[in-house]
Amino acid sequence: MKFLGYLLCYLIYPFSFLFPRSRKKYAFGSFRGAFNDNAKYLFIYASTHQSDVRCVWLSPDRKTVRQVRSFGLESYNVFSPKGAWHALTSRYWFVNSYSNDIFYSFSGGATIINLWHGLTIKRIEFGITGGDLADRYVRMTLKERYYHPQVYRRPDYVLSSSRFQSEIFAKDFRIPVERCLEFGYPRNWLLRCTAEVRSEFALQYEPSQTREVLNMLKAYSKSYIYMPTWRDSQREVFVQSMNLDALNEVLSVRNELLLLKPHANTRVSGVEKYSNIMLLDNRLDVYSILPDIDVLISDYSSIIQDYLLMPGKGLILYLYDYEDYAKGRDFEIDYDTVMPGVRAYDFDGLVNAVQSDVTLPENDRRRFTGLFWGDSSEMEPSERILEFVKNL
Repeated sequence: MKFLGYLLCYLIYPFSFLFPRSRKKYAFGSFRGAFNDNAKYLFIYASTHQSDVRCVWLSPDRKTVRQVRSFGLESYNVFSPKGAWHALTSRYWFVNSYSNDIFYSFSGGATIINLWHGLTIKRIEFGITGGDLADRYVRMTLKERYYHPQVYRRPDYVLSSSRFQSEIFAKDFRIPVERCLEFGYPRNWLLRCTAEVRSEFALQYEPSQTREVLNMLKAYSKSYIYMPTWRDSQREVFVQSMNLDALNEVLSVRNELLLLKPHANTRVSGVEKYSNIMLLDNRLDVYSILPDIDVLISDYSSIIQDYLLMPGKGLILYLYDYEDYAKGRDFEIDYDTVMPGVRAYDFDGLVNAVQSDVTLPENDRRRFTGLFWGDSSEMEPSERILEFVKNL
């Protein structure tokens, strides 16, 4: 049935080239139908700042469609008649990963602007040289090509942040470096705006769980968020790499809170309810929450680059599988030299880091963000992206 379903999609795809596409209509979508990441923030900005352009959020998820509509924005199920029509007649598609963030079979003739979902520490896409994704990106087997056609459709443009990052993206996405747009990421404006503006944004465009978390943080003396990267093996990182009972006891004594935020691809089970540890929905957008978090715990995730745009924050690198991970996914940087932060290579090291006063020297922060963001961290990304598209 899966084979036949994909065959039907391939039969539909050629017809998508026949539809006239309007330059005054923009389609937006995200990974697994969620309303999040750079596409979300660009969509909100475009919907509220460009009266001469019709902006439509398309998703296969009914809950997402209802959520976006509740914010007073236009959204349709991509497989409904209206949703399919807007997908087929929008000249520009803004996605966070691939054309399948909307629907690959409707993408013929559309200009794909890939906003991507993070800067690179590890090698991604066609920069990968081995590991579990080698069949897709190195050997490019017939099976992978058949079941993942969106991966092999090169984007017309990729959103970037600096020349250093553009050179990496050009190689990874197999496009000319001139098609990497060094404008920065729309989602990061929330990390730089005032608390008042951020609060208004959360009230208007975030679900109730986000506001509940923000209120909860006020009751604790310090807050942490653990956001591990996606492992190709999709291991259950929280229960396999942490003793949550012991960690909760440490946090309870110190009146501190730890939020666990899994990657969208990560399986999560076995996480019980704790007094000082909270598991977030893996689809929850954390960018309204991050400015109120004191310390980020991560590993090889691009969330680090975003988080360190904010001065005065702490960073713990929890590298319990460093050697194994490095064997399966090569790094684009010299990790040991470039990465700032306190390192913990096992659970005891993590507990010690939590019990210490984790701070990041400002020189280390500036050196790191300068490499990945260049001057783009001072710009208004959404405005620059839309101005660029208008002049295409």
